[in-house]
Order: sequence, then structure tokens, then C-alpha cells
Amino acid sequence: MKNLMNGAAVCALTFAFASQAAATEWNASVWGKRRAFTEHVEKIAELVSEKTNGEFTINVSYGGLSKNTDNLDGISIGAFEMAQFCAGYHPDKNRAITVLELPFLGVNTLEEEVAVSQAVYAHPAVAEEMAQWNARMLMTSPMPQYNLVGTGEPRDTLDDFSGMRVRATGGLGEAFAAVGAVPTSVTSSEAYNAMESGVVDTVAFAQHAHLSFGTINKAEWWTANLNPGTVNCPVVVNIDAYDALSDAEKEALDGSVQEALDYYLVTYAELLKRWDAVLEEKGVEKVMISPEVIAEFKAKAADPAREAWIAEMEAQGIPGQELYDLVMTSLEKQRASN
Repeated sequence: MKNLMNGAAVCALTFAFASQAAATEWNASVWGKRRAFTEHVEKIAELVSEKTNGEFTINVSYGGLSKNTDNLDGISIGAFEMAQFCAGYHPDKNRAITVLELPFLGVNTLEEEVAVSQAVYAHPAVAEEMAQWNARMLMTSPMPQYNLVGTGEPRDTLDDFSGMRVRATGGLGEAFAAVGAVPTSVTSSEAYNAMESGVVDTVAFAQHAHLSFGTINKAEWWTANLNPGTVNCPVVVNIDAYDALSDAEKEALDGSVQEALDYYLVTYAELLKRWDAVLEEKGVEKVMISPEVIAEFKAKAADPAREAWIAEMEAQGIPGQELYDLVMTSLEKQRASN
């Protein structure tokens, strides 16, 4: 009997150790603090754990694993299994998806941003380029059109933009440069200090970032309707880590993407509802740019930027025209389905 009980105990311990060994634990690298921009990452971690009864967990780290500008590099070497990054931080590493950062694409809603991003992410050229960094696209981080906060007199004409020192990355930075502004690509975490020290006069962000990184606290005005474009920030996973998942774990992860994005959209919508109250509370003037100024800005920035981007991509063997056309057709398709 004693031997039988000892045998049973050994079996129980062996099973416990085997179960523990079978558990999958991932680390996800994001930055800043928890905010609307990271809610889908938090949600997918929650859903994956629920669907696998805790056997597959994702630990979300805010800056503890890597700098935001190094997240793609971290994925490439397997330093962590999941990460969020923004294309404008290193456009040379993720050239194909920078089509989504071209100015004045005409994307008006977060739902449209999701649709065009998912279409582009599914293109073979994107998958091939990401594979060079051992990265697999998982989901986008849809953001509304960027707008400026600034100090001093509001800048509401193109003449006012001339010489303006603006924090703007990627295609947005190029758009402002086209009308005489001086863009700088300091990271989101550095934007407040850049504004406080006078390195920049203005900062281009989506609403959540103006709140999260404190630039709204330095602002005297905000452009409510400039809407020159946005940045594209994917969430990716390490290919080796993904391939090592069981079928059930892959299903739990991939099958949670849409639910996580839906949760993100609801969360962000709540933030947008509060935005006017935030401006009033902080005494920030809401500046409306005239349609004529926006049309002039678009004429100087959009067409030249698009043509230059397409030519540059095609010269590097990336199907620039095809990717741009995909954005336009995906946008039309999304609007037709509404």
C-alpha cells in the first residue's frame, strides 16, 4: 500500500511538473503607460488566458523590456514574443506599411483605419518584409487623424506653418516639411520635454497621446480639424514563438484579434467623447482651420508625397502603386459596407 501511495504521489508530481512545463508564457513589449492605445494588447492577453484556462499567458510590459524604437529589433532576436511599434520610428525597416502614413489618405474613422491596415498587413510584400525581422503581423493599433497642440499664437495658415518646429514622424513629418515646417521625430515619450524646453513649438499626436504624454498640459491651442494623417502602429509577434504554439493556442490568439480590436474601438470612442471637456478643463483653445487652408495644405503635401513614395518603393522592389491602390480600394469597400 505504501509503495502504491508513493507511486501515486510521484505520478501526481510528474503530472504537475508536466502541466507547468506545458504552460506557455509570452512577454509583450509596449511603452508609456496603460492607455487607449494599448487596450487591445491588454484585452488579447486577457482573452488568450481565458480561452486556454491560464495555460497561455501574455505579460504586458510598459518599457521594461525595450525602448519603443527598439521593439522591432527585440522581436527579431527573440528578446520577447510580442511587441507594438510605430512605422515612423524606423521607416527603413518597415517600408511597405508606411503607405498607411501618407498624408491626407482620406481615412476618416477608426473603423476605416482598421480596414485599410488589415488589408495592407495581409499583402505578401508586407509579410515578406516583416519576416526579415522574424515578425508576423497580428493586429493594428488604429488611431484617429493627428492634430497639433502648440503654444503662443494659434497657427492656422500655411504661412504660420513656415518655420514651425513640429514633432511629427514619418509621412506626417514630410507633409509639414512640404509647407516649410521643421519636423523632428523625437519619440512620444520625449515629446513633452521637447515642448517644455522649446525644442519644438508644436506636437502632432492623436488625442490619447496628448493626454498620456502630457503635451495637452503645455498647450494653449489645438487644431480640431487639420487632419493631415496618422501613424500606423502594428502589434507583431515573433515568428518562431508563434510557430511553437499549439493549434489550440494559435486559435486562441488569432481568434481573439477581432474581439480585442472591437474592445479598443469602444474604449477609444469613450475617450473622444470626453475630448472637448478636456480642452475646456485645461483652457486649451479649439482652432478650426479653414477649408481653403486645408485644401492648400493637401495640394502641396499629398500628391507630391504619394508620387515620391510610390517611386521610391518601386525603385526598391516594393509594389508601391499596388499598395497605395489597395488602401484606396479597401477604403471604398469599407464605406460601401456601412
